[in-house]
Amino acid sequence: MRWTDWDHNAWYHRLLLAQVPRDATRVLDVGCGAGALARRLASRAGSVDAVDRSPAMIAAAGEAAPPNVVLRRADLRTVDLPAGQYDAVVSSAVLHHLPLSDVLPRMARWVRPGGVLAAVALPRVDLPRELGVELAAAAAHSTLGVALAALRPPTGAELFRPEATHAAMPVAEPDRTVREVCAEAGRLLPGAHVRRLLFWRYLLVWRRPAAG
Repeated sequence: MRWTDWDHNAWYHRLLLAQVPRDATRVLDVGCGAGALARRLASRAGSVDAVDRSPAMIAAAGEAAPPNVVLRRADLRTVDLPAGQYDAVVSSAVLHHLPLSDVLPRMARWVRPGGVLAAVALPRVDLPRELGVELAAAAAHSTLGVALAALRPPTGAELFRPEATHAAMPVAEPDRTVREVCAEAGRLLPGAHVRRLLFWRYLLVWRRPAAG
């Protein structure tokens, strides 16, 4: 790992938090990893359920989990969770690991009426269509990496430093472009919105219609 590397997933945690309703009381973090996003969600909601299939990730998350975070080792494709009970279901860097047709309907089922499903994941590069954004991302990544590395010593802040568990996290090459994700998500969850983000991610947001 280079000294200028930084965590793109952590960079977009704030964007995911912005999708969570302000009055959320119960939130689900799907594929919680070492628990960084779950800990931030815990400051916004009274109760956070966090699920991951990796024993190592659940153990790491448990080391710093606040009391209102409940961790559970389980697979997204088979875990039994209550339908319609979460104000928000969020995930970071998970959807590109699995077929959308398997996981999006399950995640949507857990959202209460009026609640939201929000996910950030990796897309497959779509060249030449996205050549401009790819070049911009590469330049901005390098510039930010140098700036963040320079600021860490004098500030004492982590500033998106990759977590110690970063190397142990499961890795999967994305097989869908943003356009393909948009088309499939629109079919599975009518009303879903998908947009490309700068640093090799996309944001998917779907809101369940309010009851009545």
